[in-house]
Amino acid sequence: MAASNDQTSKKYMVLKPDEASLIGLIRFLISGNIESKQFIECLRVKKTSLKHRVYIFFSIFIQNVLQFAAKPLSVFGSIFELWLNLLACNGNFCLFLLNLLRGKVVVPAEGSADFMSFLGHFDRRVELDKNIKPGDKKYFAELSVMASKIAYENKAFIKAVVEDKWKMELIGEYDFWNEYQQKYSTQGLIIHDKTANPDMIIVAFRGTELFNADDWRTDFDLSWHKFQSMGKVHSGFIKALGLQNDQSWPPTIDHDNKKPIAYYTIKEKLRKLLHPHSRTKFILTGHSLGGALAILFPAVLALHDETCILERLEAIYTFGQPRVGDVKFGDFVKEQLKSYDIKYYRFVYNHDIVPRLPYDDDTTLLFRHFGTCLFYNSLYEGKFFLVPMMQIFPQEPHRNYFSIRAFITKRLDALWELVRSFLLPHLYGPEYREGLLLLVCRLFGLLVPGFPAHGIQEYINAVRLGTAEFWRCKEGITGGANKCFCSQ
Repeated sequence: MAASNDQTSKKYMVLKPDEASLIGLIRFLISGNIESKQFIECLRVKKTSLKHRVYIFFSIFIQNVLQFAAKPLSVFGSIFELWLNLLACNGNFCLFLLNLLRGKVVVPAEGSADFMSFLGHFDRRVELDKNIKPGDKKYFAELSVMASKIAYENKAFIKAVVEDKWKMELIGEYDFWNEYQQKYSTQGLIIHDKTANPDMIIVAFRGTELFNADDWRTDFDLSWHKFQSMGKVHSGFIKALGLQNDQSWPPTIDHDNKKPIAYYTIKEKLRKLLHPHSRTKFILTGHSLGGALAILFPAVLALHDETCILERLEAIYTFGQPRVGDVKFGDFVKEQLKSYDIKYYRFVYNHDIVPRLPYDDDTTLLFRHFGTCLFYNSLYEGKFFLVPMMQIFPQEPHRNYFSIRAFITKRLDALWELVRSFLLPHLYGPEYREGLLLLVCRLFGLLVPGFPAHGIQEYINAVRLGTAEFWRCKEGITGGANKCFCSQ
């Protein structure tokens, strides 16, 4: 089915880093006309300010650096992951050397249920918190953050965790095709939790992988598409979800089973799973880039008037989600959330850098968060501060990462997080023990705070250890309100 005018972008700016040269970028900084630049494809965009051109310059430059480093980064990541898994399967470094001398080294097969990703070694927890049970206020937040965590793992690992440990049904785990990158660069999984009442389907999108240059290029891409009713949206995210090559979002496409597109594949799966006579609902979730896809998915459903599916959407949980669109996009989504009574929980931990991207300066890029931010500081619990630990803001404090006012506080918090690593297991149990890899990352965080804060482990801790005041709210957070009235 062809896309309508409302479903086709009539104004856009798409960066093409592969076609840019350093001399061309320097000339671009001087000239205000972007139509003549071969590394920028645009429609109804002629001139731009110097500040905007500087942002575009650095966006293209960083993307080219990432493209140049893509192969060595991938190779290094694969070798490092294999080394981490060798140590894990053999116990520790000393046992690995002993097994090596005895010729009995256990070598995990990549893609097996015993093989964890680099991020999985940051935080080895895969069990759901036994203190949070179906029916509890935190239950779906717990299930969502854990689903977002295992979305980074391989298919065999996901299957073993969901079916053997969680005792839930794994509907599927998918590698989705990106038409623009011509790669399977978007991943997601679908879980059916039959213990909840009503039973719940969880759709989790994978976030940015540390050693995947394509993921990082998506995060740094400042391209955008503007739709008549939906507003301006970050191009990297809508491309990952399934924007077509002609800049359109048709309601349906001709399916190629060998190249499944994220939006269309998930929509058809939900249509089959959400039987008209059942009470089954579903939740969307994701960490980092996955969070951006989770909030963008219902926006495209609304663009296509998929009322039957939207009526069954219970909530959206995102963790460390970047900015997705402009003010008009936020207003469009909030209107849909309010209309269909969909709850939206956007978790931000402390100085996490990703929710503060793309840069927001009120004049140039105009990407905005919307709805209510569930902000957690580095203590997780409000009793350690005069103000509550979890505060409810329309926008997180220090909305941009590069904040002069936060320079000292970010480093003090990073130092405290390093100290906290040794305290958590004594306060809350051995499952909160942090390994050497995460401790090294926290040391790096003293120089560049904000990167360790983006780790999924912080959001797991925030859900499990954070104050329960929000979860006792009389009203849930929907697109129609930025405030939550908590019972005392």
